[in-house]
Amino acid sequence: MSSAYDPSQPARRPGGKPGQQPSYRVLVHKKFKRHYDQLVDKVGIQQAQQFWDHLANNPGEPSAVASITILRGKAGKPWAENWSRVHHYELTSKARADYAYCDVFTTGPGDEPHRVVSILTINYGSH
Repeated sequence: MSSAYDPSQPARRPGGKPGQQPSYRVLVHKKFKRHYDQLVDKVGIQQAQQFWDHLANNPGEPSAVASITILRGKAGKPWAENWSRVHHYELTSKARADYAYCDVFTTGPGDEPHRVVSILTINYGSH
């Protein structure tokens, strides 16, 4: 794995490969990798796959199955150039994740830009 992705790691689709090639590469911050690995146990396979599929294909659009809001204030500001504002995805009433995406991410000068979504936090407690 390239050091440009640190501190993020690939977040594989729960339950196996998707039926079609995803538009975005999904990453999870290493601090929340264990939480991501527990996703299926906490919310079920269907909701975990819906979450991943949304991030991998259309992270900037509304979801038909989940509530998504863009965080306000300092917490919602883009954390780097070309990145989206931070989105708050409600998996269940007790499971949430924050993410941001970039349509022109590069690992270094002269590299081909590609699309990336980064899961910034996962929380299984109540609000």
